[in-house]
Amino acid sequence: MKSKKMGLNDLGGIMFSTDSNYVFENNDNLEDATLPNQQQDLRVTLDKKNRGGKAVTLITGFVGSATDLETLAKMLKTKCGVGGAAKDNQILIQGDFRDKVLQILQKENFKVKKSGG
Repeated sequence: MKSKKMGLNDLGGIMFSTDSNYVFENNDNLEDATLPNQQQDLRVTLDKKNRGGKAVTLITGFVGSATDLETLAKMLKTKCGVGGAAKDNQILIQGDFRDKVLQILQKENFKVKKSGG
């Protein structure tokens, strides 16, 4: 099998600079600053797509660092007594807990809305 030819775009940008004062800035390590709870615009929906018919409560719209997202997800999972995950700035809570999650987030002073059917 033939290996795929690599182009300059596959190498991730600048490979070499002749300027001795050039400093490469890596933006991959920058995390988003977490907005205060009152400025967060969260949406709580029920999602059943691509989950084998199982329902999950999906919380989207979180703006902030991954550690703050994980902390919020852990708090929600603990108060609901179920499992879930936090990834891609979304929180998944197993089961239909829209009303309970909505109340918990409102008590924590989040700006939250129920969306979807």
